Amino acid sequence: MITWIAVDWGTTHLRAYAMSEDNQVIDEASSSNGMGVLTPDAFEPALMELIQSWLPEARIIPVLACGMVGARQGWAEAPYRSAPCEPFSIQHSIQVDTHNARIKVHILPGISQAEPADVMRGEETQIAGLIAIESDAFSAVCLPGTHSKWVSLKDGTVDHFTTSMTGEMFSLLSEQSILRHSTSKGGWNDNAFLEGAKSGIEHPENLISNCFRLRARYLLNDFPPEMARSHLSGLLIGAELSGSKRYWQSQRVAIIGDPFLTTLYANALALLDVDSKTYDPKAMTLAGLIKAYQSLSDSQGN
Repeated sequence: MITWIAVDWGTTHLRAYAMSEDNQVIDEASSSNGMGVLTPDAFEPALMELIQSWLPEARIIPVLACGMVGARQGWAEAPYRSAPCEPFSIQHSIQVDTHNARIKVHILPGISQAEPADVMRGEETQIAGLIAIESDAFSAVCLPGTHSKWVSLKDGTVDHFTTSMTGEMFSLLSEQSILRHSTSKGGWNDNAFLEGAKSGIEHPENLISNCFRLRARYLLNDFPPEMARSHLSGLLIGAELSGSKRYWQSQRVAIIGDPFLTTLYANALALLDVDSKTYDPKAMTLAGLIKAYQSLSDSQGN
C-alpha cells in the first residue's frame, strides 16, 4: 500500500516515487516537466499527471518534494536556510495549497551561504541521504554536474560549500565556442582526460590559454576530436580541483552523481592521491527524502 510520495523536482526533470509504509519504492515515474518549463499554476497538473493512479480515494497522501520546485521561480518558494546548518529541516519546509484534496505537499528548503555567497537546492537532500547511510564517515562531499558542489561537513551539518560552473562551461566551450569545431560528441579517451586534469590541477592559471591550444593542436597536429573533448573536460575538472583544495586535502571524499562523471572526478582525485567513494544520486536523494519524511511523521505524532 502506498503511504507517501517522494518527489525529486529539478530544473529539467520531475521524478516521483510511490513509497510503502516501510519506505520501499513501490512504483516510480518521471517526466521532462522540470521547473524550467513550468509556470507556478502548472506544477500541480504536472505532478498529478504522474501520480494520479497512485492516489487512493479515501486517504490523504503526503508528498515530500525537494529541489528547484522550491525556488523563487518554482511552485512556491521555500526560503533558504543559512549554513552552517543540518542538511534538511522539516520545520522550515513549506506546505503548498493544492486543488486536489487527496495530496498534502511539503517542499524542503535549500541552503544558502552568506560569505562567499552561494546557494544549493536539491544537493542538501542527497547530503542528508549520505549522512543517513554513512553517518560521519565523510567530512568532504563532491556533487559533480552542471554546477558542481564541494561541501564540508562537520558534526552532521553543512559547514560551508562552494559551487563551480564546470559542467556548464564544458557545454558552452564544446558546443558554442570555436572549440565546437575541434571537439566531437562521440568517443572518449581516458589518457587525454588525465593529461588535461593534470595540467588543470598544476597550472589553473593557464586554463584559458590551454583551451585555445586544443584548437591549435586540432589544426596543426591532427589532434582527434574525441581526444580534444576529453582533454577539455580534464582541464576544467582539474582547474576546479585546484580551486577546491580546502575541501579535499587530507580527506576521503564522497562523490555523488552520474556514474560517468563520478568516475572522472575519482580518477582526477587519484592523481592527487586522494581516496574517494562514489554514490548513486537517486539512492542518496531517496535516503534523504526518507529521513525527512520520518522527521515529518514524528513532528505530526504519526
